[in-house]
Amino acid sequence: MDGNKSGNISGNTPASANRSAERGKEDRPVAVVTGVSRRIGIGAAICRALAAKNMDVMFTTWSAFDRAMPWGADEEGPDAIVRELTRSGIRCERLEIDQSDPGAAKRIIDETENRLGFPAVLVNNAAYSVNDGYEKLDAAVLDAHYAVNMRGTALLSVEFGRRFSRGSGGRIINMTSGQSLGPMRGEIAYAATKAAVEAMTVTLAAELAPKGITVNAVNPGPTDTGWMTEELRNELAGQFPFGRIGRPEDAARLIAFLAGEESEWITGQILHSEGGFRLK
Repeated sequence: MDGNKSGNISGNTPASANRSAERGKEDRPVAVVTGVSRRIGIGAAICRALAAKNMDVMFTTWSAFDRAMPWGADEEGPDAIVRELTRSGIRCERLEIDQSDPGAAKRIIDETENRLGFPAVLVNNAAYSVNDGYEKLDAAVLDAHYAVNMRGTALLSVEFGRRFSRGSGGRIINMTSGQSLGPMRGEIAYAATKAAVEAMTVTLAAELAPKGITVNAVNPGPTDTGWMTEELRNELAGQFPFGRIGRPEDAARLIAFLAGEESEWITGQILHSEGGFRLK
């Protein structure tokens, strides 16, 4: 409606105003965000932050994982996120897909290109995590973590990199959990596969720089997305100088910055967005 009003003032016909609006859509960068399911999660906060920077968003979700977790699935979450972002004026699509499938990477890029255009930004937020202290660790647990956290992230990143042809402005942002900063007791498989993502980030950044793509990783630190017990929340709060737990939007702001033009000289970095959190 506002576009038609502007067109009439400037002397354009409604049809030409519509064409201008369509060109505006085509000019917007497209971002892919994996692992978005719950409205209170980091993935949803990332989508909102990118939409606020005028990016169209394709996000992936896999509700079967959340249904198997203690916190449960936000069954209406994915559709609600699409509606919310669409109301903000950007285009938004979602794709239900299991990233442990070796063919998922190609399908995600294909679906994004078909629906919104080839992406300029990729945020690898999807993760698999179950408690697996050394007494429970076995091949099946290791393989399940590897399939999503490492293989899924690597295959999607290289598929994006191979097909990227803009010459500049490409962004890959991986999510880690500070594996280089200290132990994660009871999370051996998760810690090992996320540490591998950190290592991959540094090398992939060097390989993709000639194509104009930056590659960085973000550690959001302990973040309250509904999975923490009150006891754990109180215990962790004292380890933050600011006296509060991390919120999803804290990391999302940094990711939105890394996705933008201002970050073009930052690559191969592991950035810790955790409010000064320190292990006891």
